[in-house]
Amino acid sequence: MAASLVRRDKKSTAAHLKADLNWTDNSSGVRQLQELLDSVLNPEKPAADTEALDWCKCLIAGGEGFEEFCKTVRSYDNATLCGLVWTANFVAYRCRTCGISPCMSLCAECFNNGDHTGHDFNMFRSQAGGACDCGDSNVMRETGFCNRHRLRTGENVPSVPRDLLLMSEMVLPRFIICIIQYLRDGYTEPGEKNHLQKVLQQLEPQISFLEELTKMGGAMRTVLTKILTNQQIFKDLSVGQEENVYAKNNYEKYLSALKNSGLVSVEEKAQSGAAEPTRGAEAGAGAGALVVILLPIVFLKEDQDGGQSVGQRKRVKLSSTAKDPSIMDSLKHKCFLEELLFWTIKYEFPQKMVTFLLNMLPDQDYKITFTKTFVQHYAFIMKTLMKSQESDTMSNRIVHISVQLFSNEELARHVTEECQLLDIMVTVLLYMMESCLIKSELQDEENSRHVVVNCSEPLLKNNTYWPLVSDFINILSHQSVAKKFLEDHSLLMLWMSFVSFFQGMNLNKRELSEHVEFESQTYYAAFAAELEACAQPMWGLLTHCKVKETQEYTKTVVRYCLETLQIWFDAIGFVDEPAPNQVTFHLPLHRYYAMFLSKAVKCQGLDLDSLLPHQEMLMKIMVHPLQIQASLSEIHSNMWVRNGLQIKGQAMTYVQSHFCNSMIDPDIFLLQVCASRLDPDYFISSVFERFKVVDLLTMASVHQNAVLDGEQERPMLEGALTFLVILSSLRIHLGMADDEILRAEMVSQLCMNDRTHSSLLDLIPENPNPKSGIVPGSCSFEEMLSAVADFKAPVFEPGGSMQQGMYTPKEEVWEKEFDPIMVVLRTVYRRDVQSAMDRYSAFLKQSGMHTTGNPWPPYKERTPLHPCYKGLDRLLHCKTLHIVIFTLLYKIWLDHSNMSEHVLCMVLYLIELGLDNQEPCIEEHCHDSWFPGTNLLSNLHHVINYVRVRVPETAPEVKREKDPPPSTSAEASNFGQAQVFSLVAERRRKFQEIINRSSTEASQVVRPKSSSTRWVPPGTPPQLVTEILEIRESMLSLLIKLHQKLSAKQNSLSATWLEDMETNSHAHGDGITAIERILTKAATRSRQSKRSIQEICGKVSPPVAPKKNSPTDKKTMDKDERRQRARERQQKLLAEFASRQKSFMETAMDVESPDAEAAMDLGASEVMESEVLYDCVICGQSGPSTEDRPTGLVVLLQASSVLGHRCKSDETKKLPTTDDEHIYPADTCGAAHDVRLALMQRFFKDSSCLQSVSIGWEGGVYVQTCGHTLHIDCHKSYMVSLRNDQMLQGFSVDKGEFTCPLCRQFANSVLPCRPGRSTEVVSWHMPTNKKTAVLVKEVEDLQEQLGLFPVSTTTESNLSKEMESVIKDIKNTTQRKYMDYGKNPGSPDNDFLFMYSVARTNLELELVHRGGNLCSGGASAAAKRSCLNQLFHVLAMHMRLYSIDSAYNPWTRLTQVAQRRDDIPTLNMGVSPLSVPAEHFICLVRMLYNLQYTQALASLSAKFSPEERQAWSTSGALKKLSSSVWSPHSIEYSLQQFCLPYLRLSCLLQHHLYGDKLSGCPEVEEFSGLAGCLGLLAPALQPSNPIYSASCLDWTVNAFDLMTQWCSEVTGLSDTQTLLVQDPRWASPHLLHLPDHYNIIFQYYHKKACTACKKVPKDPALCLVCGTFVCLKGLCCKQQGICECVLHSQHCGAATGIFLLINASVIIIIRGHRFCLWGSVYLDAHGEEDRDLRRGKPLFLCVERYRVLQQQWVSHTFDHINKRWGPHYNGL
Repeated sequence: MAASLVRRDKKSTAAHLKADLNWTDNSSGVRQLQELLDSVLNPEKPAADTEALDWCKCLIAGGEGFEEFCKTVRSYDNATLCGLVWTANFVAYRCRTCGISPCMSLCAECFNNGDHTGHDFNMFRSQAGGACDCGDSNVMRETGFCNRHRLRTGENVPSVPRDLLLMSEMVLPRFIICIIQYLRDGYTEPGEKNHLQKVLQQLEPQISFLEELTKMGGAMRTVLTKILTNQQIFKDLSVGQEENVYAKNNYEKYLSALKNSGLVSVEEKAQSGAAEPTRGAEAGAGAGALVVILLPIVFLKEDQDGGQSVGQRKRVKLSSTAKDPSIMDSLKHKCFLEELLFWTIKYEFPQKMVTFLLNMLPDQDYKITFTKTFVQHYAFIMKTLMKSQESDTMSNRIVHISVQLFSNEELARHVTEECQLLDIMVTVLLYMMESCLIKSELQDEENSRHVVVNCSEPLLKNNTYWPLVSDFINILSHQSVAKKFLEDHSLLMLWMSFVSFFQGMNLNKRELSEHVEFESQTYYAAFAAELEACAQPMWGLLTHCKVKETQEYTKTVVRYCLETLQIWFDAIGFVDEPAPNQVTFHLPLHRYYAMFLSKAVKCQGLDLDSLLPHQEMLMKIMVHPLQIQASLSEIHSNMWVRNGLQIKGQAMTYVQSHFCNSMIDPDIFLLQVCASRLDPDYFISSVFERFKVVDLLTMASVHQNAVLDGEQERPMLEGALTFLVILSSLRIHLGMADDEILRAEMVSQLCMNDRTHSSLLDLIPENPNPKSGIVPGSCSFEEMLSAVADFKAPVFEPGGSMQQGMYTPKEEVWEKEFDPIMVVLRTVYRRDVQSAMDRYSAFLKQSGMHTTGNPWPPYKERTPLHPCYKGLDRLLHCKTLHIVIFTLLYKIWLDHSNMSEHVLCMVLYLIELGLDNQEPCIEEHCHDSWFPGTNLLSNLHHVINYVRVRVPETAPEVKREKDPPPSTSAEASNFGQAQVFSLVAERRRKFQEIINRSSTEASQVVRPKSSSTRWVPPGTPPQLVTEILEIRESMLSLLIKLHQKLSAKQNSLSATWLEDMETNSHAHGDGITAIERILTKAATRSRQSKRSIQEICGKVSPPVAPKKNSPTDKKTMDKDERRQRARERQQKLLAEFASRQKSFMETAMDVESPDAEAAMDLGASEVMESEVLYDCVICGQSGPSTEDRPTGLVVLLQASSVLGHRCKSDETKKLPTTDDEHIYPADTCGAAHDVRLALMQRFFKDSSCLQSVSIGWEGGVYVQTCGHTLHIDCHKSYMVSLRNDQMLQGFSVDKGEFTCPLCRQFANSVLPCRPGRSTEVVSWHMPTNKKTAVLVKEVEDLQEQLGLFPVSTTTESNLSKEMESVIKDIKNTTQRKYMDYGKNPGSPDNDFLFMYSVARTNLELELVHRGGNLCSGGASAAAKRSCLNQLFHVLAMHMRLYSIDSAYNPWTRLTQVAQRRDDIPTLNMGVSPLSVPAEHFICLVRMLYNLQYTQALASLSAKFSPEERQAWSTSGALKKLSSSVWSPHSIEYSLQQFCLPYLRLSCLLQHHLYGDKLSGCPEVEEFSGLAGCLGLLAPALQPSNPIYSASCLDWTVNAFDLMTQWCSEVTGLSDTQTLLVQDPRWASPHLLHLPDHYNIIFQYYHKKACTACKKVPKDPALCLVCGTFVCLKGLCCKQQGICECVLHSQHCGAATGIFLLINASVIIIIRGHRFCLWGSVYLDAHGEEDRDLRRGKPLFLCVERYRVLQQQWVSHTFDHINKRWGPHYNGL
């Protein structure tokens, strides 16, 4: 039965079966169909056989055509979602205004059909693929839906008739099981990539068919969903009937594949003791797979013998399994969908399968089932990913699916509750990281029990974990899910143990002996891992802890952080001192703790103390973040230089904008918290000890430092003080509002440099959690930006670089808001701090606030502290700090070594902060008697008399022994209590106290470390002795003395100065101002201080060091000072050198006008004899050019087709942006001349044709020079040296390219200068009296002697050789096809034509550069640099070598009535060799003008209609036809216009040959002006009445005869009309007119297929000259190894191409064998380019830039202006 059906016609069978099935009793139909399918869909047939597919299509359509069927089904589409699925590289849109989820995306169609005007949207290229969310109100707001999905289409769609999809329901299950059976068959363990690819390739048509079905709309998707999710169908079909052997084997294969995919093998399961009773054979390993992912706990088990092995970690069972073990019974597949997904994973996510599964998502039932299935397979997916060879592609495909599922809050909540998604994710993450753990070496290497991830493992290095982490972040962005996470304590604990794997990773150990051999780059991986795996989930959780109601969550997290930290301290064996010379930048546990603390206080109103641990724990917590701050300073002080560059890289990344708010900010905040709660003396001592500068803080002038070299002391001291300033003044987490933070960040970035909008966006740290939109807080980025900055629109210097629109700080920002502390915190490069200070100084100078000397960083008032952090002020009011300040002031005053202005600046900053943040004074009589209390204000005026110091025996202080002790008894008694100060002792004591206070167990005793064992320097130093110094100063007195020292005046402060001060002048200035400001503040805040100040000022005396003017001091004159002086000397020298160079350049530039022009002004008489002198820019000699040693001009020869692209009309052509628009090239100059030449060659003899046209429109050679000259022999040696110097490969020396030795302009040839005097100039000025006829005869005679010229061609001189070689260069510049226009290539006529055309091209181009007419007159800028004079000489010289066939001597035909006529449109230059005296030149001009005039008349009359012609010829004037267009006036105008181009060229030629000045004239009089200039009109003949063109004619023979004869020559031709009607007027060349919006171009072209290869190019490009669409780099359109862009540039632009790259919005220029990126002519609203469309913001045409581009094209200056050229090797 089935067999007979198979043989029948498919369509009729289908129809017949469908009818059978529609009966109520359809059993026979069902049976028939099943049998048919059994035979058709036989999985044992090869998959490539498409017969089965055809059958399915017919059966499903039930007898109709498949296309028809599709249409019918589509009409019942009830989908309200777009759901279009795309793959990587697709262009989509994202609108932040409309999006609810940050992952929202729209396809171009939905975007363009929705209304997003004024929204914050951008276009982007999809990385991993995605799907359109239009219509899904879970992901985006309904206002953004497009008009198709805005209407709830579902309601008005008719319901689907039952019989329509009946066949589908029967056939498709069989089709799907067939696909599954193929997949089962094809899979081999382990899956080799190539083999799997083959299987998939064969299945391509089947899977594509499924995809087609999904696109039929909602009705068909419903059917598919039923089939895919129905468990019964699966049961019936999957296992196969008993008798079917094939099906059975096939099912076995599936089971074994399942088994091998189990996450843990069965044996391991049994051993681990966690095995659950197996639930039947098929479930096998897969069933409990997830249960038994065993988790490592952070420690290692102790073995009996005390050794450990990382392998034997204690394993714990996941708590969630207790809840409901059956959930994890995941990999028992119950429906098609589950098994399909399983194979999709096994085959590593083939694109087609992914697309099919995603295309189904608009169906809600399917979406839910699929999401659950996906979650069930989650662990298995990640397992496969870890093994995969191509994890990148696979990652993208996984995320492509998961982002569609998890962005939807409803769905995410649903699976979190039902399938325990969170448990699965955290478990899998732990499982993943477990595979790459190593033992931590932090702190106590031997006994550490902590394990960390190994950053050099591929898992971290290649970022393999990102799909998982990104899913995790995605689901945490939903409030309901995040709450679930925060409520589940066991999960939180697990998460903390996951975070602790990153705590202390990538440990750096300082190299002390030699440089590391291999610089590992693992730090990239480490920073990325901390940001993505720890920080981003943290920000996600923080978003949900914003209000009081969420207090509990914060408390829980903080509690677990502390517990885990305690565990970590124990595991690394940490007591109180960090191990020396180690640093890790990764402390995620500290940062979690810090950020949750900050949130708790800022948003949730929790009390800080309730969240803090005991003091001892705080001391431990503080150590590692402080270690990082000190290490930053060490790294910048070059102490880690032996660790290579990567350590600098780490220090930079740590503060870089994307990382800083997840790294340095929390660290500093945590230190601020510790500082506010710990004993301030202890804290300050710790800081100086960490920074290793304790030894430096002594009153003695000499000290020993056991841990630092001398040159490191200063930067480390500066680092320590700067850190203290940052610590006490930074308010980011201590009470600033979000808006204030944003403002401060913005100001600090703008102060460093002007910034573009996009770089600002990038530099301002935002919460990495993308949910937060652009910036946290209420104030938008844009409002804030306009409040603090001014926009500087991009400027264009011609020839300069393309600038972008920049933002620059407003003046009041510099004045009131510039905060150097914030700048220091945020700079990645130290030079940025300097740059900010320089800009600040410039502002002060400009506004006149501070003009002398260098200003100091301004002091900025701080926002008040949040009450919780008030304790931070105690830092500024503690004795330890005051002693340090006192010591440093004293040392600076006495110029001790290693003090610097920066140190003083920071010291003063600390004093001022202390004065501004007052503490109630606590009188504390503790054992040290330096100061009576802790209040800075009262300590300022406390005088210190004696200090006891430990100094080396050799120190100058020791010599004081010989002096008698002070006499008075009072002083002597004082002597006993001289102050002693030791920071280390201080710190130990405090620590001991705290430990005793917290009465910890005895086991926790601090290991005593006597300072002597620790600070022993290498080599035995001189013995230390104790000395007593007499000081008798207070901080105030030191400040006043420093004021004198800085102002270099004895008594710079008079006793009454306080009264005279205006208070507000203090904000900006240098150190003097700063000291005055502090003294004023002290005086206003305490009467006692005021009295002291007045007293000190009254009796001030010059500083006398306490008896230490010893000679040693002179020797140790500050190293820095010496350096400083050396630097100044160097600056001076450089400046002098620069000014010399400048004056040299100026004089050089004046000499360099090589033309005779410079000489012309000297007046005729002197010029007569003088030869032109040239300077050689290589050897520097000056002299004339001679036959033997010719001089040449540096020139660049380039082929040009600019003239050929001119059009008749002035209107520029538009770039087509729809299918209806086109560009026709036929009206361009080049095309017109080609047609004309072809016509003439039909009628006239070849050689005469070639003499009567001009070529070079499409590939003429343009010559330009920079105006510098050199000896040709010098040039040759220069070229040789360039050839040996391989460094400069911007150009190719082998092709003769070089740069001018003086101005570095690009050039490729040298044009020899003709020797001789510049006499022609003179002869011009004597008006000739000869009759025209006489002149004509002279010219004729001249022609006869063509061979007898002064330069004889028989003897070869150097000069003529050079001229020959230049001609060769010129010919090589352009392509062969642009030179051979005759029928026999290489004939002299052909050559002659080429030479003449070179001259013509250059003249015409100069005319174009002058704006198309000569009205402006004057020598334009181009004139000085013009080389036409020399060029003509060379060409003329070359032309004399040809004798011109006298049979058609054009001259005779011009001047005598002869027998033939030729179209000679313009001046024929080969006939006027350049030794022609000026009078002959004028004669030539006149004769040719006659011809031109006749041509004009002929051309006009050819345009007349027959009646008009009749009317004119009968009456000679207009009588009858008043309606006519042609009035005498308009005819006269046309004639003038026709002749103008000829006159312009003649004038220019005259200017170049005879140095005649061009006179300017208004445009209306251009004709008469030029005619006068050429001597066609006598000067007297220039009345004000309009000039008639005929009055310029000057005939030698009867005009009428000559004209008649000329005309008769043409009338016989068939095509008279077209030949005569020609118009020499062309508009100046333009590039295409571009649309204002880039999107218009992009949307039309980025999907357009290439005309040549019919494919959509990967990199489409557009020629901006002619609009051709080409494939950049496309191998498809390659011809003879040359890619399409290069080919096109040769055809269209004679090797110059200007292309717009559609996908990048930039323009590239191809010039010959080189190319460069020119920049973009489309800028966004902030005046910035968007190369590669990375930001995807709307772009608008920048008219100025486009004008610059066009100008460079027309003036052929691409080579000079653009600097970055590279070879393209024909590959573009």
